[in-house]
Amino acid sequence: MANNSSLILYFSRNRGLFKTFFFIPTTLALLSTLFILFYISTTSHLFFNHHQRHHQHKLTPFILKNNPLPPPLKSSPVLVSLLNVSNNSHGDGRVRNQRSVNAPMEANGNSVNTEVFHDRDIFLEDYKQMNRSFRVYVYPHRRNDPFANVLLPVDFEPRGNYASESYFKKVFMKSHFVTKDPSKADLFFLPFSIARMRHDRRIGTEGIPDFISHYIFNISQKYPYWNRTGGADHFYVACHSIGRSAMEKAWEVKLNAIQVVCSSSYFISGHIAHKDVSLPQIWPRQEDPPKLGSSKRNKLAFFAGAVNSPVREKLLQVWRNDSEIYAHSGRLKTPYADELLGSKFCLHVKGFEVNTARIADSLYYGCVPVIIANHYDLPFGDVLNWKSFSIVVATLDIPLLKKILKVISSEEYLLLQSNVLKVRKHFQWHVFPSDYDAFYMVMYELWLRRSSVRVQWSTSLDSNW
Repeated sequence: MANNSSLILYFSRNRGLFKTFFFIPTTLALLSTLFILFYISTTSHLFFNHHQRHHQHKLTPFILKNNPLPPPLKSSPVLVSLLNVSNNSHGDGRVRNQRSVNAPMEANGNSVNTEVFHDRDIFLEDYKQMNRSFRVYVYPHRRNDPFANVLLPVDFEPRGNYASESYFKKVFMKSHFVTKDPSKADLFFLPFSIARMRHDRRIGTEGIPDFISHYIFNISQKYPYWNRTGGADHFYVACHSIGRSAMEKAWEVKLNAIQVVCSSSYFISGHIAHKDVSLPQIWPRQEDPPKLGSSKRNKLAFFAGAVNSPVREKLLQVWRNDSEIYAHSGRLKTPYADELLGSKFCLHVKGFEVNTARIADSLYYGCVPVIIANHYDLPFGDVLNWKSFSIVVATLDIPLLKKILKVISSEEYLLLQSNVLKVRKHFQWHVFPSDYDAFYMVMYELWLRRSSVRVQWSTSLDSNW
């Protein structure tokens, strides 16, 4: 009885304390709710009239006859080809600075950038400087190395979904960017191939982390270059998603080195935007892109693919039986290329990862890509203005997809598609690289990430290793 009286007396004297314990979690719950609502409101159209929101950012195509082109920077063949303006509505035309003359305006008075580059003039000038001065040292390996199949370029033409990894190394090793003098190197290339390791029975998927850990240890013991920066001026290239877990036993690679990867998501802890590079996943095609003058795009949108993610499940659930948005799972009855050529918009929908080859497929066939993959760090985002040639839709807005696409006017669509035709050359691999193709664009992204101050190393110290 005495104990009960003591408890009652304690509670009566400490009412403020218990009010505080009640108030704190309630406040935290309220703040969390407000944060969630703010996030949804800024990434979704559910709380707004989409028609009004869209026209606040309406894009108006430039009228060339009222907006003359300034002269080219220089009359080099490369720049002339980049600046040529076609006589039809899908030409590869205009220069960056024209938006300051008759640029479309937002409701708040700011001009809308409808050009495919964030800053075309800076890109072209930097591109020339990169070609002149950018150099990379590759850790040397001989053909009789037991793992030459992993460390050297393939001796065949790369194929398949993850060909970007092999294409880069094959082209890079024969390029003028390679130097045999490490003192002249801006960056150092770690030449192991994740894709080749997967298919090597001596390594396999489970053995990849150990292989990379041992590789980093070996080069750090044999050469001085890794240790002097902790790997910050090193990079590797991987397109398969297994590349993420490949660094589980080599955290210094993940945290310090430049990761050139296809699976580039802001949501993944191992991906560090602006340090790492988003590698485009491209199904290799050697023939020139099709001419689109005769293509009739009668379908509003198209998607085909395996249902291997909640995002795709939602897409199929909402739009499987729609007459304007063609969403398919399983094998198509018609050629894939015909579906892309017959659709105005082509859907890139997150599967196991944020990346697929569908963006490059869309661009190749002149179809405007619609990207439904939250947190995707899009390829060449430092250079290309993705808003000028694609539509990004939050996964939460899948039920509003038709409304989002239909509110785009014919004039706006023609501008988007015109820009698609301008950028698609940046998403193609060639055995013999062509200016501004995927290889040169990846090299430019690497060039942007080089250190502005090259680490100097004493030649006497270098000879001791």
